[in-house]
Amino acid sequence: MPVDVVAPGVLRACAGGTNCYVVRTDDGLLLVDAGLPAHWRLVGEAVRRLGAAPRDVRALVLTHGHFDHVGFATRAAGRLGLEPWVHEADAPLVASPYSYDHARPRSWYAVRHPRSLPLQVAMVAAGALAVEGLQRVRTFGAGGPLDDVPGRPVAVPTPGHTDGHTAFHLPDRGLLFTGDALVSLDPYSARTGPRVVARAGTKDAERALDSLGALPPGLATVLPGHGRPWTGRVEEAVASARRSGVA
Repeated sequence: MPVDVVAPGVLRACAGGTNCYVVRTDDGLLLVDAGLPAHWRLVGEAVRRLGAAPRDVRALVLTHGHFDHVGFATRAAGRLGLEPWVHEADAPLVASPYSYDHARPRSWYAVRHPRSLPLQVAMVAAGALAVEGLQRVRTFGAGGPLDDVPGRPVAVPTPGHTDGHTAFHLPDRGLLFTGDALVSLDPYSARTGPRVVARAGTKDAERALDSLGALPPGLATVLPGHGRPWTGRVEEAVASARRSGVA
């Protein structure tokens, strides 16, 4: 389903194998990641399904600055007046979301992992080649609660996929938004299960694996940037990702 309920008060919008989330909090709606351009319509549907209106959206937080996570950020800024929150190390990437380092050429994956080709096609169909950068953002430089954001999500720096990659934790609700630090579908290899995104999209795979240790342990619903939600003990997902290695 393009829009589905993944936890109480949380809807996932999925397009091109990429997820973003709409979260109902006591202080209004929170958006986690801006997906691809096609997500804009799906997020509108999710807002309506929560019985809310666009004016109820109070903030947008970005796990990182890659093009498939900032797709509608410029539109959200213009129409909703939102300045997305992102780690300061990824602010330049939000401004230029295609200009990022990766550890291995993408063309290699098309040959070695042909099952990923439908995912790549779906991303293009969802607007992956037409993402605008955004200069005006709000930044944070360390982990901890974002007091000015609805629900006060706890920023958990998880560098490696990008320099400023950050997961967001809502401990009182058992929710952990992992972005591309921990996914259940690798868009470059089409492999499933808890894992780190392939080197075609990850700057420093070894650092990304090491950063998994920063994810808070315990029972949680893990809501990744790609793939289906994963529910259980976070440390079990981390152990599985480390066993799988990085494609």
